[in-house]
Amino acid sequence: MQYKAILFDMDGTLVPMDNDVFVKGYFKELAKKLSPIGLAPDALIAAVWAGTKAMVKNDGSKPNVTVFWETFGQVTGKDVSEYRAQSDAFYANEFMAAKVYTQENPLAKEAVRLAHLAAEKVVCASNPLFPLTGQHSRMGWVGLSGEDFDLVTSYESDSFCKPNPQYFLSVCDRLGVKPEECLLIGNDEQEDMQAASSIGMDCYLVTDCVIRRQECPWHGMSGTFAEMVAFLRTLG
Repeated sequence: MQYKAILFDMDGTLVPMDNDVFVKGYFKELAKKLSPIGLAPDALIAAVWAGTKAMVKNDGSKPNVTVFWETFGQVTGKDVSEYRAQSDAFYANEFMAAKVYTQENPLAKEAVRLAHLAAEKVVCASNPLFPLTGQHSRMGWVGLSGEDFDLVTSYESDSFCKPNPQYFLSVCDRLGVKPEECLLIGNDEQEDMQAASSIGMDCYLVTDCVIRRQECPWHGMSGTFAEMVAFLRTLG
């Protein structure tokens, strides 16, 4: 099939990782940067989690970035301006140290190259919980950059998050394509497979760092990252 768009999830797909290990390590680095402003590490991480959960529940009425910082301020009672400024600096700089909590993927760049041969548009459809600088930092860990994609979703650009199917519909709207003209490649049975397939996207489950969900098991296309790359070669 000729797709108009191919979408790649990032964490656990393009960037191999154990999600729990990554989050724990990344929060440790974030706390080093933000705690000196005036919050104990535990209070800081609790506020970040609250903001993250609020973004996941976002109904589309505000950008995710607004939802996150409004929630952060409500939870902490703090003026968020300095926290946001230091957060932006963190994702552009110190966040790079979090690469040690991920794994290498020498096939990532080849997968994106093949996707461009097989489709008109290629998207980094990483859950938009991070600022764009953070998205760029993470893709850089596997040799990719923002220039490798026609669209990179982020908390500044998006107003929905996975597993809300509206996230994928909003991507389609921006690309000017229909869901049934798209292929999503991801590693999470709920956030990627169920959410995207529910609106008509074809989906491929990458199993190297798979996140299984008992409530929504995936029975469609699946395989290792290397097997997925082989599949992309058949599309070009």
